[in-house]
Amino acid sequence: MNTKIKLIATEHTWIEGEAIRQLHKTSGLDGVTYSVGLPDLHPGRGNPVGAAFIINGIVYPYLVGNDVGCGVGLFTTDIKSNKIKRDRWIKKLKDLDKPYDGDLKRWQTEFGIEPSLADVALGTIGGGNHFAELQAIDKISDQDAFNDLKLNKNYLMILVHSGSRGLGNALLRAHTDKYGAKGLPEASAEAQTYMAKHDYALKWAACNRALIAHRFVSMIGATCSTVMDTCHNSITKIYQDDDMVWLHRKGAAPSVATANIIPGSRGSLSYLVKPKGDQKVNAWSLPHGAGRKWNRSSCKARLRNRYKAKALVQTKIGSRVICEDKDLLYEEAPQAYKNIDSIINALIENNLITSIATLKPIITYKIRQSR
Repeated sequence: MNTKIKLIATEHTWIEGEAIRQLHKTSGLDGVTYSVGLPDLHPGRGNPVGAAFIINGIVYPYLVGNDVGCGVGLFTTDIKSNKIKRDRWIKKLKDLDKPYDGDLKRWQTEFGIEPSLADVALGTIGGGNHFAELQAIDKISDQDAFNDLKLNKNYLMILVHSGSRGLGNALLRAHTDKYGAKGLPEASAEAQTYMAKHDYALKWAACNRALIAHRFVSMIGATCSTVMDTCHNSITKIYQDDDMVWLHRKGAAPSVATANIIPGSRGSLSYLVKPKGDQKVNAWSLPHGAGRKWNRSSCKARLRNRYKAKALVQTKIGSRVICEDKDLLYEEAPQAYKNIDSIINALIENNLITSIATLKPIITYKIRQSR
């Protein structure tokens, strides 16, 4: 094959064999000219997560998946880090999985979103690995880069991981009902229609993250402002050697900005990093997080004899987790994820990033069910 495959890893990077098999299989799709597996690579539903693909002439909606626009937003708050009131805040934080009852029009206008039925979910986190997390600056490695982002170590941050909710799911379903996993020729009307809806889902998802952050901090009497917003599931038109191609990212963050945030699990640090070099070898992409080590269905069986669900709301590094879905507590336990340090070290050893700072979780909000 003329397809080139690159795995960004070291001898210490743990990657499941099935993930590598899926990477090779996906690399065999028509039009794929270059494939990258990042250190957080793990198996997905037929295609690997933690990967990027450069594709000529064809758009593959199935490759991006049902959560178009999923990503993370990082926000700075006006809460001083020496004024943490964790127990009081935990009691106040609620309903981020319920519809927003405030003024949606403000947010729709700011992000260029037309009102629709999908907006009932705007400002809600969703399930799975999505979260809103209050964080403190742990350690600064590059003070100049930190200052360039206009951050202050004396104030708390909030990191939000969510996506386009039912909007993205409906977009994928409309495609698969008609075409299955097949791609769409770039010049076709179908591809152009899909990409228009895809681009809208990206805007919707960014708005969703900003509103989640606003709702979170408002409950604890604070305000926030955006530092960065990064998409993990997308199709981007780029030019390579004067040729227009389509960069498909599945669980991969663009590395074209001056800084990126790479989340850990809820029981580990997150890393603020600076891309290094021209980023061509890694297809201008970085990991979207630690990456799963265990699939969801096996987590409870692996952990329930060692931990009661109640024990999983307190992490080893002292943070607290708001999650009243016991199954989700097991599925999203820190033990189910790879060591974030191994992911970051693999990137550093491959000369792809330098570290700016680490952030430590204080409260992670996942879901609070009505009693």
